Amino acid sequence: MFRSTAYRHSSEYPILFVTLLLTLGVVLLTAMLTQCLSLLLILLMFAFTIWSTNAMQKTLMAKAFLVHPQTDPRLASIVETCHKRLKPGPLRVYIVRQQMVNAYTFGLSDPKSVVVCEPMLRVMSPGELSFVIGHEMGHVALGHTWLNTLVGGLAGSPSPYGIGYLVYLIFQWYSRACELSCDRAGLLACGNLNQAISALVRLSAPNAKTAQEFDTALARVDAEDDTLVGQLQESFQSHPLIIKRINALKAYAVSPEYRQLQQAMDRNLAA
Repeated sequence: MFRSTAYRHSSEYPILFVTLLLTLGVVLLTAMLTQCLSLLLILLMFAFTIWSTNAMQKTLMAKAFLVHPQTDPRLASIVETCHKRLKPGPLRVYIVRQQMVNAYTFGLSDPKSVVVCEPMLRVMSPGELSFVIGHEMGHVALGHTWLNTLVGGLAGSPSPYGIGYLVYLIFQWYSRACELSCDRAGLLACGNLNQAISALVRLSAPNAKTAQEFDTALARVDAEDDTLVGQLQESFQSHPLIIKRINALKAYAVSPEYRQLQQAMDRNLAA
């Protein structure tokens, strides 16, 4: 059995180091300036983040539908294939009836939860779904679910002189690096660059049904980084611009590292 997280984007760890270092500085500065009260608030914020994550998981399990071969054989087969390829560890995949084209992952303990919004099943092909499921499994394999809870909770803690807002921006920077890592996992899961690209475009244009509509959506995505405003807006977002994600995937797909991992994960599937 081959299990690797070598698809992790090279920028993820350096950004995480800067984020944690800055966060530690904020904690120390806050503690010195306002003594124990601010430190207590930080601990409370972290505890609230953990509590809200666990509460979200319990609510999900009560209202969502667990993906099972008997209830959704097509999606269950995709999940099984992606899991065999990536070996992300224990997780469960749920379908929720939310009117959006989205998927997300959360959880502090095993099994982690991968959530797929129902409209995705109608607008995406099996290959595109494989990319999305693989992307979310990448978050599990790379430890992003608990890291985002830890760092995100601290980034939301109160701090003086606007430093907390700076930590928030650094956390968004780290989050964008995580997304690039998990796009690689999605590509390794689906094994098809065109399907990976079309899945990313479809996330921004779920109603594009004809080839002409899809090409129009792709052109709109391609223009996202053409303006300074578009690039600045990215700094406040948890996800990179889609065109940057597409270009990063294109570069990764021709790398020796990708070919080696893809062959190893092909063997996982055949085992």
